[in-house]
Amino acid sequence: MGVHECPAWLWLLLSLLWLPLGLPVPGAPPRLICDSRVLERYLLEAKEAENVTTGCSESCSLNENITVPDTKVNFYAWKRMEVGQQAVEVWQGLALLSEAVLRGQAVLANSSQPFEPLQLHVDKAISGLRSITTLLRALGAQKEAISLPDAASAAPLRTITADTFCKLFRVYSNFLRGKLKLYTGEACRRGDR
Repeated sequence: MGVHECPAWLWLLLSLLWLPLGLPVPGAPPRLICDSRVLERYLLEAKEAENVTTGCSESCSLNENITVPDTKVNFYAWKRMEVGQQAVEVWQGLALLSEAVLRGQAVLANSSQPFEPLQLHVDKAISGLRSITTLLRALGAQKEAISLPDAASAAPLRTITADTFCKLFRVYSNFLRGKLKLYTGEACRRGDR
C-alpha cells in the first residue's frame, strides 16, 4: 500500500501519536486540523486539566500574576474581521498562552512540594500547544497572519492575568474552544471552496 493509499483513520492515529512529540506526520494531509476529532482531543485535555485544578488550593497557586490572552469573543466583530486579522489574533494568543504555560512549568519546578497531577497536565498543555502550532502552520495560518498588509498596526491583543493554575487552564480551554475553533473553522471552510 503506497503512502497516499493509507486510510484517513490511519493518518489521524499517526498524527495523535507523533504530533505531541513535535514530529511532522510524513504524507499527512496539510489540513489535519480541519478534522474536528484532532482539535477535540486538545480541547478534552485542556478541560481535563481545568477540572483537575478546580478543587486545588495552595499547591495550584502560581505565586504571581501571569499574562494570558483574553478569551472573550465579540462574535459580531469576529465575523467582520478579515481571516488574516483572525490569524494574527490566534497566533498572538497562542504565543502568549505558550509563554504562560512555560512560566507555570517554571513555577512548578521551583516548588518545594509540586502537585504531581498538575505537572502532568502542564506537560500535556505544552505538548498540545506545540502540536497546535504545527497544525496551524500546515494550514497556512502563519502565512495569512504575516501577509496581512497592516499586521504591524493590528490592534494589540487584549490580555488578562492568571494567578492560579485553574485560571490558566480555564483560559487555555476557552481559547481553544473560542478563538482557535472559530478561526480554524473559517480557514477550513475557505480551503474547501
